[in-house]
Amino acid sequence: MGFSSSRGGFSNSRGDFNSSRGFNNNSSQPTFNTAAAAASIISGTSSQSQMLDLGLSAGSTLASQTFSKFTPQASGYYESLRYYFGVSHVYVAVKLKGLVVPWFKKDWKRLKTDQGFAKPNVDPNAPDLYIPTMSLVTYVLLSGLLTGTGGEFTPDVLQSCILFALGTQFLEVACIRVAYYALEAPCEVLDVMCYSGYKYFGLCINQVIGLIFGYWMYNLSLVVTAGGMGYFTLKTYGNNLSRRTSEQGPKREFVVLGFAGMQVVVMWFLGDTKYLS
Repeated sequence: MGFSSSRGGFSNSRGDFNSSRGFNNNSSQPTFNTAAAAASIISGTSSQSQMLDLGLSAGSTLASQTFSKFTPQASGYYESLRYYFGVSHVYVAVKLKGLVVPWFKKDWKRLKTDQGFAKPNVDPNAPDLYIPTMSLVTYVLLSGLLTGTGGEFTPDVLQSCILFALGTQFLEVACIRVAYYALEAPCEVLDVMCYSGYKYFGLCINQVIGLIFGYWMYNLSLVVTAGGMGYFTLKTYGNNLSRRTSEQGPKREFVVLGFAGMQVVVMWFLGDTKYLS
């Protein structure tokens, strides 16, 4: 009994010890403030959202200012190209006839309106980019077909052909532009691109005749189409190139003759007779 009492006393002393240290089960525990934490997270998310909205607003403003700066220029380029592709079926038929047999054509002067030169669908003498573009594509495809008849066709042939043709045309346009500069005459580069691109139609005719009838008929076709293109260029520039030129520069008539002769040379240069029999 005494032993038990002593144990009981020991137990009581441990209980007192535990009570004094605060480890009893009834002691108060620290609590986590859930509401305050949630409010802090929501506040941080709201701040991030505001910063994101501010950044998007600034980016949108900068993009709008940049776009508005370049929009007038882009609109001007679009309108310029739109003019050269504003063709009709009647215009295409009349223009192609003038390219094939230009010797019977009488009127070469471009029409003028209050806004400037008339559009191609109104004036058959107006330059266009539709016929040169379609003719260039056809010329490249026919060149690939011609190479294929020799058993040496690869996809690189088309790429090489179009780069070679465009490189030659750009060089030709640069030469004409220099001549305009020497004459001190106004020059519209896209007009020159149009006039120099009409030769692709004659080249297409030559290639078709060469594929069907052979080498000698190709050369005969080249004489006719190159001569026609030269005459077309002579009459076009002769009637539309400004007559007010520099007195110190070259003679206007010689320059126009040079433009016409250049068409003949370039058509011969771009002709491909390697695989013709």
